[in-house]
Amino acid sequence: MCFTLFFCHGGLRLKIGNWSRFLTPERMLLGSFAVMILAGTVLLKLPFCSASGHIRTIDALFTATSAVCVTGLVVLDTGKDFSVAGQLVILTLIQLGGLGIMTFSVLFWNLLGRDISLRGKMALESSLSYSPLRDVLSLAKQVILIAFSFEAIGALLLLLRWLKTFPLQKALYLSLFHAVSAFCNAGFSPFSDSLSSFRGDWAINLVVCSLIVLGGVGFIVIIEIRDRFLRGKRLSLHTKVVLLTTLVLILTGTLLLEVMERGNVLRGGSFGEKIMVSLFHSISARTAGFSTVEIGRMGDAALFLLIILMFIGASPGSCGGGVKTTNLAILFSLAYNRLRGRSEAIMFRRTVPSETVIRSISLIMGSFLFLSLMLFLLLIFHGGGSHHGGTFIKLLFELTSAFGTVGLSTGLTPTLTDVGEIILIVTMLVGRLGLLTTAYALARRVQEPVFRYAEENIMVG
Repeated sequence: MCFTLFFCHGGLRLKIGNWSRFLTPERMLLGSFAVMILAGTVLLKLPFCSASGHIRTIDALFTATSAVCVTGLVVLDTGKDFSVAGQLVILTLIQLGGLGIMTFSVLFWNLLGRDISLRGKMALESSLSYSPLRDVLSLAKQVILIAFSFEAIGALLLLLRWLKTFPLQKALYLSLFHAVSAFCNAGFSPFSDSLSSFRGDWAINLVVCSLIVLGGVGFIVIIEIRDRFLRGKRLSLHTKVVLLTTLVLILTGTLLLEVMERGNVLRGGSFGEKIMVSLFHSISARTAGFSTVEIGRMGDAALFLLIILMFIGASPGSCGGGVKTTNLAILFSLAYNRLRGRSEAIMFRRTVPSETVIRSISLIMGSFLFLSLMLFLLLIFHGGGSHHGGTFIKLLFELTSAFGTVGLSTGLTPTLTDVGEIILIVTMLVGRLGLLTTAYALARRVQEPVFRYAEENIMVG
């Protein structure tokens, strides 16, 4: 956090060579996440943070990355292998990683009465996928207020239910942990079986689902909906697309999962319970990673459906990863309008700028290629899972879960080799930051040439 605070302050500037030119908003964002992950790793390595007094460095690094990137994939049992202190470290990393360290840094620096540098403002906007240069301090305050409000309400509702099952202190702790984990779309749980023990509990399922959806649509969407009801402001195209795409994905996923798994993991339950379980995993698969059934027992068709949902992920400016709902909507709109003889992506009687369309296509294709490369490496270094009872689709499932910062698992992640864990660590970080943000942070910027080469057509299709 010190790294981020240092560069948020407009008065602290290093005049060493081209340092200021090197420090782009994307690199600030990547640096802040790297510092958080390293700090979390050191804390989780402390003897009092683990039940046994010692955990391997690679496992601490994996857990810290999963928490900061709000993924939820684990190689150790959160409830059994970590002490309460270790679990609180994980919860803190989830909160910081979910809302973005830049958000807290901007607010903290303002409390000290200091100005925020332009790079600090741009880094915050990059972390929230927010482009207009407006009052970023106001935006940071709203983000934190919204998050804490929903988490508090969710924790209270969960507490009212869990007071019937657990003592007050434990019920309060579990409620707070799951509320933060759900809203930040992390999927971490002190329960070894996630939420499987509450598969038929409508109250817990609906509260957790609501928190996941609210955390997954993005803060800008929540702010616009609030302003729509309080001030009568119209919704932007972005918010309309996010809401429609989210609704379609949830309903489609629920229907398909119920049909595919009614004779498998859903067998034995009532129709209402089957719908609840299907709805829960349709929502959780895109962002969170909580589960109420054993994912490893699902059929290949259901696993592949979840892979698609995880690849799509959440919405821009949210706590989740993936290629984002808006990019999927733009791609479908472009394809649909192309078939009708139009060359633009048109939604809600608005034309999406061509630059945005190109960016969306680049992001989706780049993400597909990145996942393919990571899968290839995982197949090489993990031996295709043949030594651990894994399969190709299960390896693809774990990898996509990491990229989408989801956290659902078939049970294969704890069996991975150290190299396999490193591959997932890289995938989680890229998935949380976004492929383009990561590429901009690592690549060397070059000036756009003042000339253009001559065009020449090639055959396609």
